[in-house]
Amino acid sequence: MKKERFFNLPVVVLIASSFMLGMSEFIVVGVLPDIASSLKVSEVTVGNLVSLFAIVYAPVTPLGSALSARFPRFVTHLVLIGVFLVGNILCAFAPNYPVLMVARILIALVSGTLVAIAMTYAPDVTTDRYRTKFIAWVFSGFSIASVIGVPVGTWVANTFGWRWSFHLINVLTVVLIIGMVVALPRNSHIVKVGFLPQFRLFFDRRIQLGVFAVVFGAASSYVFYTYLTPIMRDEIHIPERYVSVGLVVFGAACLWSNLRSGKLADRGRGVEPLARIRPIYLAHAACMASLVVAHWIPAYGAVILVVLGLFMYLQNSSSQVLYMDVAAQSHPGSMNLAASLNSMSFNIGIALGSAVGGIVNNAAGLMWLGPVGALFLLCAVATTTLLRPFVARDRDYYRSISRNGR
Repeated sequence: MKKERFFNLPVVVLIASSFMLGMSEFIVVGVLPDIASSLKVSEVTVGNLVSLFAIVYAPVTPLGSALSARFPRFVTHLVLIGVFLVGNILCAFAPNYPVLMVARILIALVSGTLVAIAMTYAPDVTTDRYRTKFIAWVFSGFSIASVIGVPVGTWVANTFGWRWSFHLINVLTVVLIIGMVVALPRNSHIVKVGFLPQFRLFFDRRIQLGVFAVVFGAASSYVFYTYLTPIMRDEIHIPERYVSVGLVVFGAACLWSNLRSGKLADRGRGVEPLARIRPIYLAHAACMASLVVAHWIPAYGAVILVVLGLFMYLQNSSSQVLYMDVAAQSHPGSMNLAASLNSMSFNIGIALGSAVGGIVNNAAGLMWLGPVGALFLLCAVATTTLLRPFVARDRDYYRSISRNGR
């Protein structure tokens, strides 16, 4: 199934699967007012679906990933994408808010595990040369969804009604399932360790530091990203009719960030790529803190927002490499669980950053979101500093493997 050409059909199908997961996760933000009006609830109530999604997603993802490792991969993948489809069908036909809430919980229960399973196909659908590129492109499916999928879904909602956004997702998901059946390999890597022993992975110091780095990195961005539209409108003074254009530009910067993260992850194996992100975290912190200047110089604020988008996901592939390589070295029965850690950590960071951003916005105003986000990035700098002693050990490990011809 492996092919030297990177964009073979299995790889495209797996990127498309993350695109669908991203479109389904983010679409609520684009159609929030329409849902509130249709179901006769407040916009705040509908907005709670976003927080609820992350709250369910984060703890369930490692549990589902560890459990999925006990079953044949392809069948499990199909079953979970089927549950995802059922959840989106429920969204499309939800007669009231409680049914919509149940549907969103159902989607959140399987989304993280679906990402983790997609990551485990890497050795089967591409070569080791393209490993980090594969990781970057699977994560980029979410950015592509925010740049293309959500605006298209929002246009469909504005033209035909919000339920048609979910109908579009459902049709595309059916096409995706057909692609999975045609293209994905049927082989499995069923683990031979029990369910609970897989979680020994969390006692590895390298894994702990990797998780904290991602949590702090994600929290730093979501302190301000949660309020990106008000910042554009009230701090940078972008006319409301052009805010959607600003969001697309920011999304394009995020897409570049995801793809660039694959290049950064090529700088070594194990913990080394993430440890080498430390100067990037420092530069990101400086830019984040300077967002306060937007209050007085809106033009500078517009530029710095794009720069922050370019920084936003640079850690993604390096952290995924850490999780997968550490698991392969020391916890080979926990590969599915390791593949889920980036999604889990990032969603914890989203919840933390959004909550802190809300407190800061209420207490001090939008202008202070950037400096507070910078504090989270300084925590990420400290975390990656603690990773540095493990770099030499990992280098020795991979040199010994190379010498032994394995």
